[in-house]
Amino acid sequence: MAENFKLTYATMFNPPEELHMRYEEALVKVKAGLGQEYKMLIGGKDHIASATFEDRSPVNSDWLLGVFQKGNEQDALLALRAARRAFPDWSRRKWQERVKLLRKAADTIDARLFEIAAALSLEVGKNRMEALGDVAETADLIRYACSEMERNNGYIVEMGRDPLVGYSSVNFSVLRPYGVWLVISPFNFPAALTGGPVGAALVTGNTVVMKPATDTPWVVRLLAECFRDAGLPDGVINYVTGSGRTLGQALISCNEVDGVTFTGSLDVGTRIYRDFAGCNYLRPIILELGGKNPAVVTRNADLERAAVGIVRSAFGLQGQKCSACSRIYIEEPVYDALVGRIVALTEKLALGDPTERSVYLGPVINQSSYQEYQQFTEELAKAGSILTGGKVLTEGAYGKGFFCTPTIAADVPLHHRLWKHEMFLPISMVTRVKDLAEALRHANDTEYGLTAGFYGSEDEAADFFDQIQVGVSYANRPQGATTGAWPGFQPFGGWKGSGSSGKNAGGHYYLPLYMREQIRSVVK
Repeated sequence: MAENFKLTYATMFNPPEELHMRYEEALVKVKAGLGQEYKMLIGGKDHIASATFEDRSPVNSDWLLGVFQKGNEQDALLALRAARRAFPDWSRRKWQERVKLLRKAADTIDARLFEIAAALSLEVGKNRMEALGDVAETADLIRYACSEMERNNGYIVEMGRDPLVGYSSVNFSVLRPYGVWLVISPFNFPAALTGGPVGAALVTGNTVVMKPATDTPWVVRLLAECFRDAGLPDGVINYVTGSGRTLGQALISCNEVDGVTFTGSLDVGTRIYRDFAGCNYLRPIILELGGKNPAVVTRNADLERAAVGIVRSAFGLQGQKCSACSRIYIEEPVYDALVGRIVALTEKLALGDPTERSVYLGPVINQSSYQEYQQFTEELAKAGSILTGGKVLTEGAYGKGFFCTPTIAADVPLHHRLWKHEMFLPISMVTRVKDLAEALRHANDTEYGLTAGFYGSEDEAADFFDQIQVGVSYANRPQGATTGAWPGFQPFGGWKGSGSSGKNAGGHYYLPLYMREQIRSVVK
C-alpha cells in the first residue's frame, strides 16, 4: 500500500491511486475463478457435506460466485469436536507464541487484501473502498488483540501477599481461556466481524468454530485460509457453512460450545441468548445486535460538515450497517437549509456495480431485503413524504440485481413505528426539533444504543456526550455522523439492546470477555 497512507473508514475518501490500480488487478483475477466449489475446513482438512448451495451475487444473479457446503448437525458436531481436541495444546502454549502466529495471520490478510476485497464487493455488494476497509480492519483488529495481550503481559497479575507469620504466601490472578468458542458473523462485514472476534478468541487461547451468514460464505472461507496458511495448528480454527436453522441451531444448542460471539439482529440474538442459556450451566455470550442510530444537529452546526457526515453514514453499504444513520433530528432554524443540502448530496450518489470506481451504492443483499425496502418506502410515503428515492431500479443491468435508491423521508409522525424499527436499508428519516433537549429525548427513546452523531458547538457537544445513551458517539465528524469506528481509535460496541457486554471491540476491555479468572495461591 502507498507509503504514509493508512486505510481506515475515516481516510478512505481520498485514497492514493495505487489502491484503485491494485483493486482492479485483483478483480480481474477473482472474476476469472468464479463458480468453483468450496469445502468446509474442519480439523485442518477440507470437509464435504451431504448437500451444497449456490452463492450468487446481489449485483447480478447470473454471477455464480461459488458452490458451498450445506452443513447439518453432524457437521457441526465434527467441527466442535475438532476444536475440542485442539484446545489443550493451544491453550497451554505461551501467549507470546499465540501472538506471533496471529500476527502472521494478520500479515497474510494484508498480503491478500485486494483479492479478498474484490470478492467482498461481489458477494456483499460493498463498494471498493468500503470493501478494502472491511478487510484492512480485520487485520488491524487481530493486531490490536495481540497488542492488548502484550500490554497486559498475558493478563497475569501478582496480587497481595497474605500476612501469615512463618509462611510466605504468593497470589496471582491469571485470565484463562474458556475452551471452544463459536463465532457467528453477519453478511454486512463478513471479514471484520468474523476476523475480529476470531482473533480475540484465538489469541486468548480458545479454539474456534466460525460460521458465516448464508449470504456470505465466500469471504469467510478466504479468511479461514489466511488463518490456516499462517500456521495455526489443525483444529484451532474451523469453518462451517449452512443454514442458521439447521447448522447454526445445532452449534448453539450443543454443550460442546464454551462461549459465543454473535453479530446480527436483536430478535435472532435474543433467541440465541435464550437457547444458549438452556445448556447444563451458564456460558459467556457476546452479542452485538444492531442499532437505530440518530444524528442531532443544532442551529450552531457547520451545515456542510453535517450534511456530508449524515449522507455518508446513512447510505454507506446501502444503509446495511448496524451503525447506519437512520434518524436525523434538526433544530428548526436550520432545518430547511440542511435538509435541502442532504437531499442534494443524496441525489448525487452513484448507484450500480460496486466494483466500479465511481459507484457509492451497490445492491442490497438479497430478495428479502429488496422486498422490505419496497414495503417500508410505501409505508413512509403514506405516513409522510419521500423527499428523494423511494424506488427500486429494474431497467437493464439493474434488473438482475437488488438495487434500491437512497431514500430520505420527512413529515413522518414521531409515534410511527419506523422511528424505532431497524430497517437496515438505504432509508433515513428526518424531523424538526425545537432544541437540543428535545432532540436528545427522541434520540434516546429506543431499545437500541449503538452509535450517535452530533453537530453543533463544543459546549453543546459536551451535553450531548453526557446524555446520549450509546456505546460509540461522534461530534462534528464529516467522515461519518454515526459510522466509521476503527480498532484502537473508536472501539465499537453498544448499550441497551445493541449489545450484551457493555464493552467495545477493538478497545481496552474486550479481550477479557474471552477469558475467565483463576486465582493461584501458593503458601511456602
